[in-house]
Amino acid sequence: MRKRVVNKSAVKLLRSRERVKMLEVERVVELCLEQLFITRVLDVGSGSGLFAEAFALRNLEVTGIDKNPAMVKTASDLVPNARFREGSAEMLPFADRSFDLVFIAHVLNESDDPLLILREARRVAVSRVALLEWPYRPEEDKGPPLEERFKPDEIKKLVRLAGLRALKIIDLNFMVFYRMKPA
Repeated sequence: MRKRVVNKSAVKLLRSRERVKMLEVERVVELCLEQLFITRVLDVGSGSGLFAEAFALRNLEVTGIDKNPAMVKTASDLVPNARFREGSAEMLPFADRSFDLVFIAHVLNESDDPLLILREARRVAVSRVALLEWPYRPEEDKGPPLEERFKPDEIKKLVRLAGLRALKIIDLNFMVFYRMKPA
């Protein structure tokens, strides 16, 4: 098995001021926590730990999971007050109802089974599942190609099939934020 390495310039780009602004990290975290008492957060597909760090800075107990072991190591180094582990979004290695909030950013389009990801999120969530996705519009300079993005109706269908409810959709400047409750 080939060892994955994370290039320092790639991490710098993932955590750049421009990217943080585009992702609206602070606003997304506020929307995730809005109107709830949350102490335990799972960041699915945590990458370099950008969102995990924002949650941890609010004194929350944060766990991040990523399939790339090099990203797990990078996130662990950058966000020492959170726990990170290698694992799959399609088969979360946690007990049912382990986290108050399950946060998923830009993971569904990377999976062969996005429905399974949402079902797993529902299984381990107590209060809320939050999803950050690319909008369904062509953008040459950022994000995946249009054919790898989800139409809002596709997300609605996945959410329903996963057994999640109370879907709220919030259009951000560059992203779409989805917030739901486990059934």
